[in-house]
Amino acid sequence: MIPHRIGLTGSIGMGKSTTAAMFAEEGVPVWDADAAVHELYSAGGAAVEPLSALLPEAASPTGIDRTVLRTAILADTTLLQRIERIVHPLVAANRAAFAHDTQADIVLYDIPLLFETGQADAFDTLVVVSSPAEVQRARVLARPGMTEAAFEAILAKQVPDAQKRAQADHVIDTSRGLDPARAQVRAILAEIRSSHHA
Repeated sequence: MIPHRIGLTGSIGMGKSTTAAMFAEEGVPVWDADAAVHELYSAGGAAVEPLSALLPEAASPTGIDRTVLRTAILADTTLLQRIERIVHPLVAANRAAFAHDTQADIVLYDIPLLFETGQADAFDTLVVVSSPAEVQRARVLARPGMTEAAFEAILAKQVPDAQKRAQADHVIDTSRGLDPARAQVRAILAEIRSSHHA
């Protein structure tokens, strides 16, 4: 049986990782896009060799140094596309392997840039994690090293929250605390399970 695929996304500071963990607590296998990239970039990861060939100075004993990558990308406008041509197929393969290996009836894909990368059609259910703008701002600015300018730059690259909510099948509001968010997660899963077995 093909599992029901949930795409989970949300702008920075909305509580997406916490929400993904709640789905995991309910027994849903979670594929995490950021974790997959981290794995590919770490020592022994599939992206290390091709990226080292492209940018030898980014190679380190622990894998690819993302700080060096970021600096190089700022200096060379063509570099990001060349990196993406290497990394995107590897991420896709990682995701396909996850889907192939799971026996679950529902799986969740935690993808920060789901809308930005045009993947909305790849899922059976789209869940957007959201909270009011002032809550989001306070959460993000509380992170170590985060500045107002950096936050604005990140927001500028992300599809606006209102647009994401408009395209979602479900919106989980994380501003009211963990228990209400957990209740929303359970309600979504109950609805999917009842329609899945119908």
